[in-house]
Amino acid sequence: MASTQKHPKKEKMKTGLPVKKLKSKRIESEFYYNHIFKVLRQVHPDIGIPRKAMSIVNCFMNDIFEYIVAEASDIGKHNECKTLASREIQTAVLLTLPSGLSKYAISEGAKALQKYVGNSIIYIPGIHSRYNISRNEALICFH
Repeated sequence: MASTQKHPKKEKMKTGLPVKKLKSKRIESEFYYNHIFKVLRQVHPDIGIPRKAMSIVNCFMNDIFEYIVAEASDIGKHNECKTLASREIQTAVLLTLPSGLSKYAISEGAKALQKYVGNSIIYIPGIHSRYNISRNEALICFH
């Protein structure tokens, strides 16, 4: 004799339609362990870092990244544009980080941007021609 299992009752909304329970989404965060370790080796080649301290620094990096992205998004909304340029990112860094650190971060970011833009041709989706972006500005598109 086959065992019959009762199906669990589905919750119903006030309208009488069944409600689909959503799975909880796990927030994925970036891991900067390799980058932190490379920088540590450049600064102090003979010093190690414990796993707990590496985890703390990784959480700090994720928090700073979230603050900068949120600030840049607010600046983009204030300017009423759907595209963030390097100018919005630089302004967000200036507003988020302390003065000396922000100036250093902006100069390093500009140097990395020049290196990236100098070596690449950027294709814009939906347009079948090639566009070169000037060395002063790079675009980040929202979908």
